[in-house]
Formats: sequence, C-alpha cells, structure tokens
Amino acid sequence: MRGKFEASLASLGVTLPDAPAPAANYVPFVIVGDLVHVSGQISIRDGAPITGKLGQDLDIGQGAEAARCCAIALLAQLRTACGGDLDRLVRVVKLTGFVNSTPDFTDQPKVINGASDFLVSALGDAGRHARSAVSAASLPFGVAVEIEAIFQIR
Repeated sequence: MRGKFEASLASLGVTLPDAPAPAANYVPFVIVGDLVHVSGQISIRDGAPITGKLGQDLDIGQGAEAARCCAIALLAQLRTACGGDLDRLVRVVKLTGFVNSTPDFTDQPKVINGASDFLVSALGDAGRHARSAVSAASLPFGVAVEIEAIFQIR
C-alpha cells in the first residue's frame, strides 16, 4: 500500500527511483536521533547527469529542473533511511544547495527554488524548510546542482 507522500508524488507524475549509491568513500545518510542527514545528491535525470554551468551553459529554468531532480534523489535516500516508509517523514528541516555557476551569476536562490517548490508541492507543509543556496566554481562530474538535506522523522 502506498502512503500519503508517495501518493502525492504520484499525483505529480513522480515515482521515486532506487536511492543512488555513493560515488566515493561516504555513506548516503546518517540518522542521529530523529534527524536524517542526507549526503549531497547531484542532478541526474533518467540515469544521466545534468551537467553545465549556470550563467554560461544553462538558464535558470534548466537549473531549477536540475535542482528538482536533486530533490527527488533526496527523497529516494530518505525513503531508504526510513526502511521504505516515506510517511515516517515529519518535515524537511534544511536544504543546502550548491549551484555550478559563473562568478557573475547571482540567481542561485531561483535555481534552488526548483527543489524547494517541488518539496512543498509534494509534501505540503512538511516540505517547508530552512535553506541556503550558494555558488560553486565546479561540482562533481560537472553537474549543474548538488543539494544536501536534513529531515526530521518519527
């Protein structure tokens, strides 16, 4: 039986993929008390990385879509951390978004809105969160966006 959050995702046309495996020597998430710290998830769509630099190769809309893809991967990791039961989620606590951008690009918040807007659409009030959106000179594999998150669970 599908829970309320997965049903909400399905209504948005989203089925969570399997949680991506770590790309280096780290764990995908750490649970401390009722908080799940999810390692940075990079922008991947249909198994391929979304690469490029905002302000040079990609526009804000493309960056926001990359951030949305990161949010989907974050939820996939969270579902794994919750033993397959996404309804253990109490709320999204914080996102930290990194945007691969040119030195003069200043719309990092608009890019990370792709993740924030998606999480609120999918999770309602449980998706509202604190956030940072920062520029990076480069990101792993040349991806456009990487986002890490903290979730509260029961």
